[in-house]
Amino acid sequence: MTDRLEQRGGVPVLVCAPDGPPVATEQDALDLIGATYAGADVVALPATRLPAEFFTLGTGLAGAIMQKFVNYRVRLAVVGDLSAHLAQSSALRALVHESNRGGQIWFVADLDELDTRLSPAGRPPGQ
Repeated sequence: MTDRLEQRGGVPVLVCAPDGPPVATEQDALDLIGATYAGADVVALPATRLPAEFFTLGTGLAGAIMQKFVNYRVRLAVVGDLSAHLAQSSALRALVHESNRGGQIWFVADLDELDTRLSPAGRPPGQ
């Protein structure tokens, strides 16, 4: 499977393949952002493509990658089950909670949840 551009909830989304290359550096994030220039507004990235260091906030990797998406005004949805990571870190739970309240970075269980967020009824106020 390869990354593909799809309309989801009326929004063009780059849906990344679960078996694609890991997103382990800021340059990897920039490569994904560059791929959105084909017309995507959102990147749906499987959590499995992120290294364990992403979920260990003390490494700074999550902040660096997320900041790239914010700087380039490309929305990021991390898609997948994060329960094991969330159980180990109250800081990560807080980050996920606060991110999901906004409109730029989301952590969702699956693409159906992303579709709900992207639909006009599911968007946070002001989005």
